[in-house]
Amino acid sequence: MTTLRRLGATDLHIAPLVLGGNVFGWTADEATSFAVLDAFVAGGGTMIDTADVYSAWVPGHKGGESESVIGAWLKQSGKRNQVQIATKVGMLPGEGGEKLAPARIAAACDASLKRLGVETIDLYFAHQDDDAVAQEDALAAFGKLIDAGKIRALGASNFHAARLKSANDAAKAHGLPHYHVLQPEYNVVSRHKFEGQLQDYCVEHNIGVVPYYGLASGFLTGKYRSADDFGKSVRGGRMQAFLDGTGPAVLAVMDEVAAETGASLAQIALKWLAEQPGVTAPIASATSVAQVEELLGSITLELSAEQIERLSNAGA
Repeated sequence: MTTLRRLGATDLHIAPLVLGGNVFGWTADEATSFAVLDAFVAGGGTMIDTADVYSAWVPGHKGGESESVIGAWLKQSGKRNQVQIATKVGMLPGEGGEKLAPARIAAACDASLKRLGVETIDLYFAHQDDDAVAQEDALAAFGKLIDAGKIRALGASNFHAARLKSANDAAKAHGLPHYHVLQPEYNVVSRHKFEGQLQDYCVEHNIGVVPYYGLASGFLTGKYRSADDFGKSVRGGRMQAFLDGTGPAVLAVMDEVAAETGASLAQIALKWLAEQPGVTAPIASATSVAQVEELLGSITLELSAEQIERLSNAGA
């Protein structure tokens, strides 16, 4: 049995790996997505993370594709009671406006519920900050959704420390729901967006953290070790910054840890994340059953404190 972790101060308890849904209906077709989702649940996974904007960037897509695939899988599999669904509002404009306009939050939530085919979203994220809307107005809109039973818990993604603090200060002052979960960009070679004030605030206030880009767009799988490897993927162009920075040093230590443990580099990268202060579970996506089974191996992997420290020092 997978040992579940409580997600911050929410009533959600999740496995220490979250399945990213950005690929569903995009690089993973429906049949592949269903197989990945089934394998994730079979392997002890519990939370699936998506967003209304997935995958509006694809030519011919308009957003909602990932939610629709997950909804079809929930209906076909009957596994709604085995998983928690997280989705987001704030990047896909539409009915009610854009970003965190209160009318947009209300309309987007209803649209997500319909696509997912569920009565309640377990964790609803503000996908990005919106300084054009008073924070208490956005929180009041989320509060109405909680009161209506449409969402269980509230999270923030891509918020800076000062804005997360001011939002929760506003929530306290006005008797509104708090952001109890944060979804930041964070991995062993890209740490500046989370470590420091934001991490300290989350630890101090028991905000559960579910980082995305845990594998640095594939860099931490060891796929890209020189510029000659960039052609292996459409994401190859993003890798130069990692190679110019701490990437080679981190990969060298990861290779050592892989030799010591028999684990894959992806498993090591995700386990490092899962052991960082404040982090409840990293998010990673998969486009095959073999991939998701490999990622799930990070849950049972054990790394020593010395190995974790070595990885941290290499990426510092």
